[in-house]
Amino acid sequence: MRIGIIGASGFIGRHLSATLRARGDDVIAASARDPRAAASTVAGCDVLVNLAGEPIAQRWSPAVKERLRASRVDATRAILDALGELERRPTAYVAASAVGYYGHSETATFDETSAAGTDFLGSLCAQWEAAARRARELGMRVAIVRTGIVLGTDGGALQQMLTPFRLGAGGVIGSGRQWMSWIHLDDLVRVYLAAIDGAEGVMNATAPIPVTNAEFTRTLGAVLHRWTIFPVPVFALRLLFGEGADILICGQRVLPKRTQELGFRFRFEGLEDALRELLER
Repeated sequence: MRIGIIGASGFIGRHLSATLRARGDDVIAASARDPRAAASTVAGCDVLVNLAGEPIAQRWSPAVKERLRASRVDATRAILDALGELERRPTAYVAASAVGYYGHSETATFDETSAAGTDFLGSLCAQWEAAARRARELGMRVAIVRTGIVLGTDGGALQQMLTPFRLGAGGVIGSGRQWMSWIHLDDLVRVYLAAIDGAEGVMNATAPIPVTNAEFTRTLGAVLHRWTIFPVPVFALRLLFGEGADILICGQRVLPKRTQELGFRFRFEGLEDALRELLER
């Protein structure tokens, strides 16, 4: 197959592209910066995967929040509008989203049928997904991948954690009670492959056994054989990230119910096995 990927140079895009090429697919990279050029580039592809979006992990000023929205919602609309003007277009559209869709809670459990949250990330993801569903009007199959915390050693959250933890300076964030719905990078790539190969609708890309931040901290410390006695205070995160600190201080317990109902089998269900595989690779 010919697979168009917008955001192919990013953390997830690099690994997905490499896996697709390894199995014999042609990968066509495009940029969301020029929607018409992107649409023209991927018009002859079988499937279009859109992974593009301004990085979430930064201090959220009003200008940053607008960039987060524009890079997801406006860019998606512009690309699909441009595709709508062409005679040829992909037969399927695979859209990135995030578990921030569900809002945050220490007590609730969410799956693909749960409603969107009312906070900034919940509203942003809901608008992002609504824009992606426009592809159905163009006759395209649509799959939406709501991704949790991706664990890999060359990007994402784990890479940023490794240095302080290896130095023995790792610790719980805030109360430690917030949920971390994580996924091993290899499993995430496989979820995207399932979406590319025919799955439709929403799929949660999170391992079946989410953990609290306190559990994550203990497990990572044990795998690295390091102390984890230095908590990260909430006020420090607020100073650094403002409202954006919510992605670290708050969380959501998300289960991949529909993903598993579609027949997907996770290779890494438990956190310790996932971390050991990554850090001993």
